[in-house]
Amino acid sequence: MPELPEVEVTRRSFAEAITGASIESVVVGKPLRWPLGCDPQSLAGRRITGLRRRGKYLLVDMDAGLLLLHLGMSGSLRFGHGLPPAGVHDHFDLVTSLGTLRLHDPRRFGAVVYAQGETDVVAVKLLGSLGMEPLSDAFSLADFQVGMKKSRMPVKQLLLAGRLVVGVGNIYASEVLFLAGIRPTSIASRIGPGRVHKLHAAIKSVLASAVAMGGSTLRDFSNADGAAGHFQTQANVYGREGEPCHVCSMPIRSIRQGQRSSYFCLQCQRP
Repeated sequence: MPELPEVEVTRRSFAEAITGASIESVVVGKPLRWPLGCDPQSLAGRRITGLRRRGKYLLVDMDAGLLLLHLGMSGSLRFGHGLPPAGVHDHFDLVTSLGTLRLHDPRRFGAVVYAQGETDVVAVKLLGSLGMEPLSDAFSLADFQVGMKKSRMPVKQLLLAGRLVVGVGNIYASEVLFLAGIRPTSIASRIGPGRVHKLHAAIKSVLASAVAMGGSTLRDFSNADGAAGHFQTQANVYGREGEPCHVCSMPIRSIRQGQRSSYFCLQCQRP
């Protein structure tokens, strides 16, 4: 599943190229996770004024309204002139004066949703419960400490929930907790202030590094230019069960938490 780094990498790969474009037409294929919410052709003539990200949503700002794009489990975007004819898994084409933005999504868990603005009930429903942005100045250590102290959840589950901080998906949660020296099963409220500070710093560091490396490509992720990510090649624990820890040489362990695998080092990560 594309996580925050992959979505941010995707945004950066075509944000400048699409800004200022006029929408010429919209082609909708098979139904996605949620309906578009407007007549597709009502978007023709609108101008794209920018491209932002909130959590794992891309926000296409227009001179009237906005589009919220989510890549779901297997989605990816392409942008450019001369794209080939839409294939069986291409479900949304935004044809503009500067190129076509296409959503490719084999599993169709992605979505493109229209909203009149961020205060629209549709946008509030999708964005309103999202936590702090870890790559922005809004990621406050004080607020993070308060949120950790209030939670009785295992820390990895809290990170994955996205209500305290967004974008720390399964790969990145395992890597963040290794860097902070915290076991994934540790109860959030029992982690001391010093270790919470390390965790806060680790979240920023790991996610920034992931963006710099183009995200992670485990199956088929690529950005809007078709480039794959490489963060997975430097993973300390994720996907390395049984292999020696890079720090202490102890075998990396794996456990199931909810529906996800958690990877950790028994010696380097304390409860």
